[in-house]
Amino acid sequence: MDALAGLLEGPRAKGAFLIRACFDPPWSVRIEDRAPVSVMVMLRGEGWLIPDDGEKIHLGTNDIAVARGPEPYVCADDPATEPRAVILPDGRCTAPDGSEAKDYIDLGTRTWGGRTDGAAVMLVGTYQMQGELSSRLLDALPPQLVLRKDVWDCKLTPLLAEEIVRDEPGQEVVLDRLLDLLLIATLRAWFASPEASPPAWYLALGDPVVGVALRALQDDPAHPWTVAELAARAGVSRAALARHFTELVGEPPMAYLTGWRLALAADLLRDTALTVGAIARKAGYGSPFALSTAFKREYGVSPAEFREGRGGAGLGAGVPTGLR
Repeated sequence: MDALAGLLEGPRAKGAFLIRACFDPPWSVRIEDRAPVSVMVMLRGEGWLIPDDGEKIHLGTNDIAVARGPEPYVCADDPATEPRAVILPDGRCTAPDGSEAKDYIDLGTRTWGGRTDGAAVMLVGTYQMQGELSSRLLDALPPQLVLRKDVWDCKLTPLLAEEIVRDEPGQEVVLDRLLDLLLIATLRAWFASPEASPPAWYLALGDPVVGVALRALQDDPAHPWTVAELAARAGVSRAALARHFTELVGEPPMAYLTGWRLALAADLLRDTALTVGAIARKAGYGSPFALSTAFKREYGVSPAEFREGRGGAGLGAGVPTGLR
C-alpha cells in the first residue's frame, strides 16, 4: 500500500460527504468543520477560496481546489462578501451569529444553497478520515492548492456532476469511488506541477532502485526485512541501497520501516477492534510487548492508551445537518 492508497483507506472505510452547492451572488460560506481534506470543483461560475491566513485563491469554472484542514476558510463570490452560513464540526450549519441558517437550504438530492439553477455551482467532497499513514501525504500538501482548467482538464468532473444528483441503490458507494478517483488524480497532477514540492519519499517512489525497496516495505511491513534482502530485490549492494535510500528518502531503510509499521499500528488501533497482539503481528512486531515499547517511544502513550483516546479522532469532519 503506497502513501496515496494509505490516504484513501479512511474514506473507503468510513464514507465521504458530497454536496452540490448552488448560489447566486452575493454568497459566502465559512468552513470550520476541521475536516482533514476537502476537494472542491467550481462546476459553474466563479468564486474565491479565502483562508484566514494566506493568499486568497480565485476559482474559475472547472478549476479544482483542495483544502487541507483543520484551519478554517471561506468560500465566496467575492473576498469582501461576509459569510452567510458557517459549517461546524459537530454537524451543524448555522448563521454566523449561531442562530438557525436561513439563507441556504436543502434543495434536494445532495444539493444545498440558494436555488438549484444558481449562477455558481460548486461540487464539494469532504473526507472524514484521520490516520497516521494518510498524514504522511497530507502534511506534504499546502493548506490550499488549485489546479486550473487550462493546465489540467479532469475527465472525472462531468461524471461526478452527473452522479451526485442521482438517487439509486448503491449510489453512496459509487460517489465514494468517484471522489477517491478525483482526489488521487488531482494529487498526482499537483505533485507533477512545477509549483509543487513533493516530499522526498514521493519522489523516491519513481527511482528504479529506491522505489523497489519502498514499495516492498509498504506492501508487506510485517515481513522481517533486512537491508540485504531489500538490496537483492533492487539488484544493488547493501551499501549502495542504504546510501541511495538515505539520500532520496531522508532516513535509512530500517528507520523508514519502523515509522511505517508504527503508523500502521496507530491506524489499526484507531479504526479496528483487533487485539494488540493481532496488530503487532500485522505491523511486523514479534509480540505485543515489542510493539508497546516501540509505540510508547514514538507516541508517548501505550497502544491501549492511544486506542482509548482514539488518537485524537475528535477532529473528524462535520456534515451539515439535514444535507445527507
